[in-house]
Amino acid sequence: MAIATPNAMSDVPAWHPDRVAVVWFKRDLRLHDHAALAAAACEGRVLPLFIQEPDLLHGDEIDAATIEFAVACAAELDRRLRDLGGRLIVRQGEAVEVLDRLFAARPFASLHAHEETGGRRTYARDRAVARWCRTNGVRFVERPQHGVVRRLRSRDGWAGIWASRMRSPETPEPTRDTISIATGVEPGALVGPERLGRGVNERTAVQPGGESHALDLLDSFLHDRGRTYRTAMSSPVTADTACSRLSAHLAWGSLSIRRAHHAAAARQMEVRGSGERSGWSGSIASFQSRLRWHCHFMQKLEDEPSIEHRCMNPAFEGLRDDWCPQRLDAWRAGRTGYPMVDAVMRSLHATGWATFRMRSMITSFACHHLQIDWRPVGRHLARLFLDYEPGIHWSQCQMQAGVTGINTVRIYSPIKQVQDQDPTGIFIRRWVPELAEVPDEFLAEPHRMPPLTQGFAGCRIGEDYPEPIVDHATAYRHARTVVFGRRGTAEARAAAREVQKKHGSRRRAARRPAGRD
Repeated sequence: MAIATPNAMSDVPAWHPDRVAVVWFKRDLRLHDHAALAAAACEGRVLPLFIQEPDLLHGDEIDAATIEFAVACAAELDRRLRDLGGRLIVRQGEAVEVLDRLFAARPFASLHAHEETGGRRTYARDRAVARWCRTNGVRFVERPQHGVVRRLRSRDGWAGIWASRMRSPETPEPTRDTISIATGVEPGALVGPERLGRGVNERTAVQPGGESHALDLLDSFLHDRGRTYRTAMSSPVTADTACSRLSAHLAWGSLSIRRAHHAAAARQMEVRGSGERSGWSGSIASFQSRLRWHCHFMQKLEDEPSIEHRCMNPAFEGLRDDWCPQRLDAWRAGRTGYPMVDAVMRSLHATGWATFRMRSMITSFACHHLQIDWRPVGRHLARLFLDYEPGIHWSQCQMQAGVTGINTVRIYSPIKQVQDQDPTGIFIRRWVPELAEVPDEFLAEPHRMPPLTQGFAGCRIGEDYPEPIVDHATAYRHARTVVFGRRGTAEARAAAREVQKKHGSRRRAARRPAGRD
């Protein structure tokens, strides 16, 4: 067997048949472009490990559908490892306890993993694992997985680092000739959300997980579905097909962002070389920009973990402390009386996905129109989003809530979004069937239907479908007063300069927010 040599990974010891190196799979559930796996293969026999951690799986930010997606990714990883002569070792429990038991049964010299930019729980977990490794004499090696830079001193030059990482060659996928997988350890079994105490997945239209699904989606997007991406990404009528739908795979690592970047660059060259423009070139360029923004927003949480629970700009703390729980409940249930808001919320409950503009609108509506603090809004959306990525999610929640002090304050009109994105109600009628027979001219504001029209449409406002929870014009004016009243203070302006210095983009051309498509 020709075991891989370290090559660029000069920090790993020479391969030895008696040495065992554990690869801890977290949110990197794939074999392609896996630096941690390649490094372990250079060192000794590889023991692939996946831990289902109750403390993380019981958090506010995850639900049964998300667990099932991750299990599907891990199950495919196990099948592919079997083709290499091994198995994925699966354990349930806290990471340190699992490692302790594994070490007692099969001592190992090193633990390899990818860096993870997660929330408070994963940060504390990784620190505990690092302490355990030091205590037990185990090398703990973490490697970058994407464009997020750990211990970054300044945002100056970050874009160049990102570009350099994305241009670098992918780590080769292992073969039977380049990896030796350790045996003799009981593989264990993956368990679903019910066994983990998270109930049954009741969602009806969640996309499947797994590396093969991710690669198929990437190929179909770049060669078939994505031609109209630039113009079709905003409307929920067209976005389901025109967007890449890779966000959940990027979040769980069943696709590496570098693979997506390389594939997009290759397709762009092909399109430009053949003269096959017809929308392709601009759409691929937009997708490439979104990949960079993906890491740009994750970098914010890496640099300042507290933004998961504290305003980036501290002057905005307390802005909406007196929010109304009944309004939150109506928003969560899709019963606000604003059809586009309600349709998006209901579709999220079923599918776990929405286009970026719709995510922005429902967050803006909750925070500005309903005056709800961004934290409970963000916690609920995190559970709904199959592609929940902490770094993107919390940065976006704060941005849409207007509490960063540096971003443009966008207060979306849910009425205008119907007129612009779904004027004939294709999306709305699917997810809010009470409005199925409402005439197009009343779809944005069904409460304006005359009583006779309500009767013909079979939709009595206040009975079959609610009155608007707030008046749009009044709520809009109040929201501007609240946000700009705080934004104009000397404290907020001073803090905004520090936020810009720490988190602001350094590329003038990069003005659009990140999308999860």
